[in-house]
Amino acid sequence: MDKQWQSRIIEQYKHRPNDNRSPWQVDRSRIIHAAAFRRLQAKTQIMGIGLNDFYRTRLTHSLEVSQIGTGILRHLKVQHSDFSHFPSTGLLETLCLAHDIGHPPFGHGGEIALNYMMRDHGGFEGNAQTLRIVAKLEPYSDGHGMNLTRRTLLGFIKYPAFINKLWHTIPKANPERAFIKADDWRPAKGLYNDDAAIFNWIVEPLSQNDKSLLSNHTVIDKYRAKTSYKSLDSAIMEHADDIAYAVHDLEDAIATKVLTLDDWQTHALPQLQALNFSWLNDMLESLTLRLFSKHDFERKDAIGELVNTFIIHIHLDVQNEAFECPILKFTAKLETQYESVLQILKHFVFQRLIRNPKMQQIEFKGQNLLIELFTAFASDPLRLLPETTQAQYIEAQKQNQGMRIICDYLSGMSDEYAYKTYQRLFSPVQ
Repeated sequence: MDKQWQSRIIEQYKHRPNDNRSPWQVDRSRIIHAAAFRRLQAKTQIMGIGLNDFYRTRLTHSLEVSQIGTGILRHLKVQHSDFSHFPSTGLLETLCLAHDIGHPPFGHGGEIALNYMMRDHGGFEGNAQTLRIVAKLEPYSDGHGMNLTRRTLLGFIKYPAFINKLWHTIPKANPERAFIKADDWRPAKGLYNDDAAIFNWIVEPLSQNDKSLLSNHTVIDKYRAKTSYKSLDSAIMEHADDIAYAVHDLEDAIATKVLTLDDWQTHALPQLQALNFSWLNDMLESLTLRLFSKHDFERKDAIGELVNTFIIHIHLDVQNEAFECPILKFTAKLETQYESVLQILKHFVFQRLIRNPKMQQIEFKGQNLLIELFTAFASDPLRLLPETTQAQYIEAQKQNQGMRIICDYLSGMSDEYAYKTYQRLFSPVQ
């Protein structure tokens, strides 16, 4: 099975004498040197690019996810030394470094804008775009993206079902409405039907039972359904992403005084105290003092302690006994008490930082900017798109998929480049 998971969709001869890298290390190298990875340095994480000189970008966030992810992996390997199906360090680094390369400019506002504009063309979703970039768009090969190994590609798939099935009810768009309601147009998290051939190749080694079970999903609201399963590799990466989001983005907000001690004491501390966990009760006072200390090193110490606490309470668990493939049967799970704490921290960051009206206004601005850009390029693509993208559009239109090419082009922009493009198209003064 290992050989199957190390295979690539096309065989490429590369003159690399004495190259002793593993297939996973090769994948990692291709990610690091990809243009899509470099663009993360100019894409919003939470706080808008340019708002201050401390914020994390998607790139620095991804580096931190990689560091946390490898920490989780080391811990799991020590705790479960008899388990032989863990990913290699190189494989997990690849997943963590590149997990966000599909995110468009302007964070989730950009994602909502593109999903709205693609409502009649298969939708848009950041994780789906990540797979599309690594497996199709990045020009390392002719039409197969970075040509990564099968197991690496499976690890990128956090939601292994197609959007056209998960987005069970598409809201009715009002052509007379100047603006859209964001919550109505949040994407269903899945894969593009346009990329079904890629997905089918990735899951080819799996039994029919595993393929069917992997795509299981349940309805979560009036518009969307959510998948139930993912690979072990993807689960480890997602834990690392959640920890980085809840802890390091919290650090950003405190350090820049966007979140205050009063915010913490009013909105986070009561919920943490209500859990009534002995280990948490013992550290809450010290944690609070250090997080909001005037000394940066004390805050750093508190952040490091939180990250370590979450890492060491993740263990190997059975995802579903019905799976035959071990990297699907098993998953990584955070112990319930610690999961509760992590969710409170995530909710706190979301409600007090992301949902802050000023932050939402910035997101709203980016959202509408992308809608206008999409409208402009879609009105006359063979006039406005770059020449290479025009060629892709013409080819895609043969299968009535031209809108996907426009979406690829806009989603790949950095925040700054999207602003400059908007100015070039709409500003009367250059």
